[in-house]
Amino acid sequence: MQGMATQFDENILRSLRRISRAIDLYSRKLAGRYKLTGPQLVCLRQLAGAEEMTSGELAAEVALSQATVTGILDRLEARELIGRRRDSRDRRRVMVTITGAGRRLVESAPPPLHNVFSERLAGLPESDQADIDRVLARVVDMMEAEELDAAPLMTAGPTTAVAGEVVEFLTTEQNTAAAGSTEESKAKKGDKG
Repeated sequence: MQGMATQFDENILRSLRRISRAIDLYSRKLAGRYKLTGPQLVCLRQLAGAEEMTSGELAAEVALSQATVTGILDRLEARELIGRRRDSRDRRRVMVTITGAGRRLVESAPPPLHNVFSERLAGLPESDQADIDRVLARVVDMMEAEELDAAPLMTAGPTTAVAGEVVEFLTTEQNTAAAGSTEESKAKKGDKG
């Protein structure tokens, strides 16, 4: 069955590219303007809504691995956006809190892309929401992406990267894609040089 194109192949691929592009643009905006990655913003927002929590509790709330969240917290702490302290009742537990600077950053940052999407999704009839859920689950299965870490925020690039690394990643990805399309154009024209 490999290589059998359907009438929908191009439209589906174009839609997936547009989704990916929207995620890339949002990631660039966060990285460039707020010096944050998407997962860093998600963690800050979660902490802003809680008095304090452990990194394990935070990881569970934002659906990221403990190791990923630890890297994110290290970067946020280095920027003095969060603080960590030992629990006075149980010294084995490290409590994480958002700082005033972190709270101000959350208040000035745009809403996570997934919140905008969620609002629009909620405006659809429940049957349409169920159809989208079913179809996207099937797309994930078809792309063999079931085992990927699913951040609760749509984002591109490494989840534990600092903002500059995300911009570099996205720029490299865009340049690679542009080079690939140039090579495809040359190949279609029969140009070997």
